[in-house]
Amino acid sequence: MNSAKRETPNSDRLYAAACESIPGGVNSAQRSIHPHLVIQRAAGALLLDADGTEYIDYHGAFGPALLGHNHPFVRQKVIESLEKYLLAGVGTTELEIEVARKLCRHIPSAQRVLLCNTGSEATYHALRVARAFTARKKIIKFQGCYHGTHDYVLRNVTSPAEKVGKLDAGSAGILPEVLENTLVCEFNSLEDVERTFAAHRDEIAAIIVEPIAHNIGCVLPEPGFLEGLRSMTTENGAVLIFDEVITGFRHHLGGYQAISGVAPDLTTLGKAMGNGFPIAAVCGKKEIMERFSTFPGGDTFFAGTFNGNAAGCAAALATMEVLEREPVHQHIFRLGERMRKGLGEIHSRLGVRATVAGFGSIFLTYFLDGPIRNYTDLLRNDARRFVDYRRQLIDRGVFKMPVNLKRNHISYSHTEAQIDKTLEACENVLKKLFP
Repeated sequence: MNSAKRETPNSDRLYAAACESIPGGVNSAQRSIHPHLVIQRAAGALLLDADGTEYIDYHGAFGPALLGHNHPFVRQKVIESLEKYLLAGVGTTELEIEVARKLCRHIPSAQRVLLCNTGSEATYHALRVARAFTARKKIIKFQGCYHGTHDYVLRNVTSPAEKVGKLDAGSAGILPEVLENTLVCEFNSLEDVERTFAAHRDEIAAIIVEPIAHNIGCVLPEPGFLEGLRSMTTENGAVLIFDEVITGFRHHLGGYQAISGVAPDLTTLGKAMGNGFPIAAVCGKKEIMERFSTFPGGDTFFAGTFNGNAAGCAAALATMEVLEREPVHQHIFRLGERMRKGLGEIHSRLGVRATVAGFGSIFLTYFLDGPIRNYTDLLRNDARRFVDYRRQLIDRGVFKMPVNLKRNHISYSHTEAQIDKTLEACENVLKKLFP
């Protein structure tokens, strides 16, 4: 594959134009990367930029493109739905009912479902109703885990070493009293959670957790960790929330909870739910969900102009139908294993100090020695080399997000030939980085 640094004059020109009207030229902070590509087409496993360069894409828009970009069946079902309506804005549509029924059928914890549009909305509502249900203020999250843009949880995400174990606000403008009611524990440490419950007895409303810590790549729960969280929340009268915005649908139609056998009280879903169309959900136990104001007498406000819109619902139904009838997970898990095994063999052959991590369709290379249990372990990752590695892969037509610790995604549209081509590019780059 071509190893020359790619010139991007059209992307550069368009990015400069974007900066004239959009602060920073992007509509999400996480999209601000170098090189600043302007994407003109996304289809299947490929991206095409404004300079006509094609990339094998493993970013997948941070994960939604489970079936591949602009999947034809999903697109067609959305088009068909728009022939009837886009947004009724009153009552309930049949599409909303069908989506809720499917979620109740597939997600083990889902007795009732409410639809929204983003993962941040879903986690916000889940935490608010947990506080209402328990009449408590404090919540527990885990260092390195990300649960959206709202003030409740925007702290101690990808913290610098000196902020781990201390207050690390993720943004200016957050009220200190909000941050003080969010407690932070170490992922995979039941002892830390137990100490936190003991120190704040009868104050903790909920634990919210990514069942696999995917915001920092792929840190798997150790045996007994999720089970321990289930036991402790039950014993302490707190609500257990699984944030399956990333893991839901990507690893199993029933979410990671269907794999682990641990059922939370509430589950949040998004990203791959609509294969690129905006839709999300909060679902869970009937007695908690009926605290929302959509239920007569419910005291916890829930509303949204675009909730249950036809495009999102049609996309979610189509995505779930494909997952029900086609060997999606068999395909992406097999390619994921092919990728991880191939990378491991390359590292061994070249003597590269690295750890290949992943699960199912997720993979990435950390430039450190394992094992990896939590965010603190990842402070040893060589971030400069991690990003440089990915930028050089972009020059070779392989797109992995050039941001430290970000995971890669394989879609149903990826092929064995693309995996092998990617492995060849990875080996070529590693030979340059580790001469």
